[in-house]
Amino acid sequence: MKNGKLIFLGVILFLLMAACSNGGTENTSKPSDGDLENLNKTDFPIVQDTISLDFMVGQHPATNDNYNDLMILNEYEDMTNVDIKWEMIPLDTLEEKRNLAFGGGSLPDALYSARFPKNDLMRYGEQGLLIPLNDLIDEYAPNFKNLMEKYPEVEEALTMPDGNIYSLPMLMDPEFLSARVGAKPFINQEVIDELNVDIPETLDEFYEFLKMVKEESSNDDIVPFGSPHMGTLYGYLRGSFGLANKGSSTGYLDSDPKPDELRCYPIADEYRDLLEYMHKLYSEELIEQNIFSIEMTQFLENLGEGNYATTIWYGPESSVGNNGKDYVGMPALEGPEGDKLWTTLYDSVYEHSFVITNKNEYPAATIRWIDYFYGEEGMKFFFMGIEGKTYELNEDGEPEYVEEIINNENGLSFEEAAKEYLVFPGGGYPALVNEEYFAGAESSDQSLKATEKLKPNIVEDTWSTLKHTKEERDQLKGFGTDIEKYVAEMQDKFISGNTPITDEEWDAYVNEIKKMGLEDYMKIKQAALDRQLEQ
Repeated sequence: MKNGKLIFLGVILFLLMAACSNGGTENTSKPSDGDLENLNKTDFPIVQDTISLDFMVGQHPATNDNYNDLMILNEYEDMTNVDIKWEMIPLDTLEEKRNLAFGGGSLPDALYSARFPKNDLMRYGEQGLLIPLNDLIDEYAPNFKNLMEKYPEVEEALTMPDGNIYSLPMLMDPEFLSARVGAKPFINQEVIDELNVDIPETLDEFYEFLKMVKEESSNDDIVPFGSPHMGTLYGYLRGSFGLANKGSSTGYLDSDPKPDELRCYPIADEYRDLLEYMHKLYSEELIEQNIFSIEMTQFLENLGEGNYATTIWYGPESSVGNNGKDYVGMPALEGPEGDKLWTTLYDSVYEHSFVITNKNEYPAATIRWIDYFYGEEGMKFFFMGIEGKTYELNEDGEPEYVEEIINNENGLSFEEAAKEYLVFPGGGYPALVNEEYFAGAESSDQSLKATEKLKPNIVEDTWSTLKHTKEERDQLKGFGTDIEKYVAEMQDKFISGNTPITDEEWDAYVNEIKKMGLEDYMKIKQAALDRQLEQ
């Protein structure tokens, strides 16, 4: 009996030690005395004596591969007295490395461009591995606090079901519509002129135009429609069938207009009509035939050669230079029942990009460090860089990039040249993205004009990304994930023709989704939606 008691006590001691080793659930966001004594609450430098922090950063292929020696960050280190040791993690291994670190590895002080899924935020926050930022924002992040007060939907989107904020986001200015609508539909004006037709306004006209391109264009290399993946076309056309009528942030959910209730639209008749239309385009070779496997470099090469009559992208001219200048925007297309919606409208909180772990001894200094990039001065610094090095002021006193960046003598594109000095190429960063300073494709004249064509039909009264409780998340890890994965797989099979859209196959598909637990899936989603709408 004595041995049994000793074993029991040993187990309890082990569990207590384990809880301490991973931070338990203790709120560790309160700054230490050392943090506050060294901190300047306003202005620069942020700290009086230099501190060092370890950051893990998600490295996009378009960004610089070494933040430890980059002009903009070296300058900011001098301004702040905060020395960051950057661990660069390529995006294709970021999730794995992030999970290893949180699963018992060595946690950094913070993660930057971390692209955190909401479920991971809640899980690691509940475990105490991520610290709550609410009080830190209130006391030491005036820029971000002002944004939450100006746009209450930002605080709502960041606040988890337990009431805590665990991340700072890549934040799209809610008024920067070109960024929030994502990739846009473009049509090649040269092809329009050659064929002497109008820009399509309906699904039927779009089909007839693509068919005319294939049969009548003098360019033997022309492809009626091309894109980096089929998802862009799907996102464009679903609104023509009345689908995703509450926006794109809730996945496969929208509002059924007939009974006015929550709908899983991949089992709706309108969704089947959409797939049949897309299959018709693909089977008649009006869509690039390798669209399911095309590499981005090949897509950009084709785009640069003007070999797409239509495409969906962020801005052809920004991506491939003057070779993309002939593309002009297209409107939302009217469908068979009169539906004409542009349904992609990203939440202002675009990505959960920056988190602070419980290993950080300087949370107040860290939140001050990142808060700079959510204010006017910091945005200009983040996107434009340093006067005399990356930009000059024009006659109107406005910053303009130097020739080395916008007209690189070595033939580098804008993003390729900019990444030698700045960190914004590739996206996913924690900062406020607005039209004034952001110089990506979404701010180009071409993209802004394309957005204006979509503006009259942009979906209204959207739902934002649903937030689930821990119990709900645990349930959705099983059948919820399986349902969504199955829908995505079958979408490609139906469009490509690998699975024919016959009554028999369609009924089998719908029944399979129901058997996978659709009823319980919808109950969970309805509960999350009810909580959101009550706020």
